[in-house]
Amino acid sequence: MKSGFVNIFGKPNAGKSTLLNVLMGEKLAIVSHKVQTTRHRIKAILTDPEYQIVFSDTPGIIEPKYKLHEKMMQAVKGSLEDADVALLITDARENPEESHAIFTFLNLKAPALVVINKIDGVSDEDIKTISNFFKSQSYCKEVVLISALKKKGIDHLLKVILDLLPEGPAFYEGDDISDLPTKFFVSELIREKIFLLYGEEIPYHATVLVQEFKEKSTLIKIGAEIIVQRDTQKGIILGEGGKMIKQLGTLARKDIEEFLDNKVFLELFVKVRPKWRDNEMQLKEYGY
Repeated sequence: MKSGFVNIFGKPNAGKSTLLNVLMGEKLAIVSHKVQTTRHRIKAILTDPEYQIVFSDTPGIIEPKYKLHEKMMQAVKGSLEDADVALLITDARENPEESHAIFTFLNLKAPALVVINKIDGVSDEDIKTISNFFKSQSYCKEVVLISALKKKGIDHLLKVILDLLPEGPAFYEGDDISDLPTKFFVSELIREKIFLLYGEEIPYHATVLVQEFKEKSTLIKIGAEIIVQRDTQKGIILGEGGKMIKQLGTLARKDIEEFLDNKVFLELFVKVRPKWRDNEMQLKEYGY
């Protein structure tokens, strides 16, 4: 049996979360067109009779501006230390030099595959140029071409990963697909809808904390707090006459029901916590 940790690194918005979801065949990481959507290290366990791969989606690599950013970069550091194989993902449409600078900075010990994503958006000539650029780098074991969104090249990527993984017993028993609690995924699905519905500022100033999760005979009752930094942000989340938070709740409930495969009653509350992103105690309380 083969088993190991396969950790995904790259710039914000390179497609790390989309790739993780496609590899797992299930939505575990939230996805948005906005950068810095992922804040946690999300482990996803793919188990087969012949292998167990523990994938990790990591936050996009950035220069920290406040304590929340520092926590996000600590999650990246932890992933560097236990990787058996690293997937270095880059957007085919962007300048490869930018990703190259990040990949070099990582100073990886594990064998690394450069995964060129969104190949359907560029010409064959450009793909050849980018591939040759990364093939010439010392950290690159092999270049793999994919389109995560269109599920192209995924089977080949899996085969290349398995060729590099060490032999060994499974790390996790049973059929769990993550080591994170259900409440975490519920809060992330709500947070994803904040990225979807609100403008540039709000998603980066907001987080979600699930306070109640009760399984009843016919449904699951969930109570969650949306934490923001200012009263004006609370007003934007609520919207005129509570219109926006109703829309947020409807969209989030639909995804949560699909994820839990159960009927859900969802209550959302908005709380103001000034400067929570720089408060060590509050960050801990909110799971960072």
